Amino acid sequence: MRPSSKTCVVTGASGFLGRSLQAYLEGQGWSVTTWVRRPLEGSKAVRFELGQNVSPTEFANARALVHCAYDFSVRSRNEIRDVNVIGSIKLLEAAREAGVETIVFISTLSAFEGCRSLYGRAKLEIEATAHNMGANVIRPGLVYGKEGGGVFGRIVGLVRRSSVVPRLIGGQQVQYLVHENDVGKLVQACLEGRVPKPGESIPIAHERGWELTDIVLQIGRVLNRSFVLVPVPWQLAWLGLKMIEMVGGRPGFRSDSLLGMVYQCSNPNFELTRSMGIKCQPFEPEKLVF
Repeated sequence: MRPSSKTCVVTGASGFLGRSLQAYLEGQGWSVTTWVRRPLEGSKAVRFELGQNVSPTEFANARALVHCAYDFSVRSRNEIRDVNVIGSIKLLEAAREAGVETIVFISTLSAFEGCRSLYGRAKLEIEATAHNMGANVIRPGLVYGKEGGGVFGRIVGLVRRSSVVPRLIGGQQVQYLVHENDVGKLVQACLEGRVPKPGESIPIAHERGWELTDIVLQIGRVLNRSFVLVPVPWQLAWLGLKMIEMVGGRPGFRSDSLLGMVYQCSNPNFELTRSMGIKCQPFEPEKLVF
């Protein structure tokens, strides 16, 4: 039976962006099947874990795939490649073999030639396979929204809980922010064939860059929180997080995430996004409810 024209699989729908995309697409009339690591009892979600073999038959009723899943529990370079890179390639190959018409891979603006974070490098490697398969590859900046999840949510949590907040010294630290709904609009446009497959990744974020400290101060203003900013060399903060991880700890902010924020793409090119008529809303924290 030919799948409906608006049936879609979204992987990683238990995460911030995956969950947001599921809600957005369903609001636009799409029938979404979620693939998650731990389906809730009684839900229709499909159990899926990156790294496992995927049968093409599992895509029998899907016309599209949006791949958001990424396993942050693995930390070493080899584990990241085995689980996230090879696992994603298995998934994309199964979808293509099943005849899934449209594939969208959610990468990151932190993926660029010369990036330092393992996360960015892994995404960059997956991008190559996705492009070879004719998929749309989207690179969102720092995603924020009403739930304040992901990395942005962890920054919100730090400001909400702490009376002392580190002000990192050194590195680039300029972040390009994108609202979750703007990512949803671009994904929808890809699924509906309104975005050509350009053979290159599509960056999406508002073009104004924000210093990390300014983001922290804006969040504090909205939350009406008073705190002290303490200058800390980013290398010292990274070393502290890394040492916690090396002894088996799970800090609220990963050392690799910090590395990605410090060594961010310093001058992302939004020309492709502009040529598609895509306009992202500016970051206006006073409109957010955390």
